[in-house]
Amino acid sequence: MRKSGVLLALMTTAALSSCYFYEGPTPCPAIAQASVVSVTIPVSYVPQVASLHLKACQDGACKEDAVELRPGSVSVDQGCTPDGVCSATASPDGTLTGMLFLDSLTESPMTVTATGTSPGGQALPERTLEFRPRGAYPYGEQCGRFVTASVVLDAEGLRESPGTGF
Repeated sequence: MRKSGVLLALMTTAALSSCYFYEGPTPCPAIAQASVVSVTIPVSYVPQVASLHLKACQDGACKEDAVELRPGSVSVDQGCTPDGVCSATASPDGTLTGMLFLDSLTESPMTVTATGTSPGGQALPERTLEFRPRGAYPYGEQCGRFVTASVVLDAEGLRESPGTGF
């Protein structure tokens, strides 16, 4: 009985030690990249937009559709506990966001055109932007390159989102 107790204690210690001192490759998150063009409408322009339609063309293929607009949010840090567990929550920020789903997304040049209507039913000015989606390794090179295409639509026009590229 005594030998089995010591053996169990050694096995448990070895198993726990391997969890805390693992020096293998960093695991990648189990998420897939969505091929989308995301759009944000800032608070200042939200009252002007009732509906939005996007068209994105890249590598000789175009995709267009009405974009469902949803309330945007920002992450609010809720701090960390003494044992290192950290959390955040989403807080509405008054923006609107939407996505146009694509069949594929690369880092080659892309043209995005935005049209829509105002709450009164008038057509919004057609806005077009040519830009290059950006690739980055947000989880490390071992986890692969993520490509993002994000734009902002406001009274000035359509522009690439400054937050593109992780």
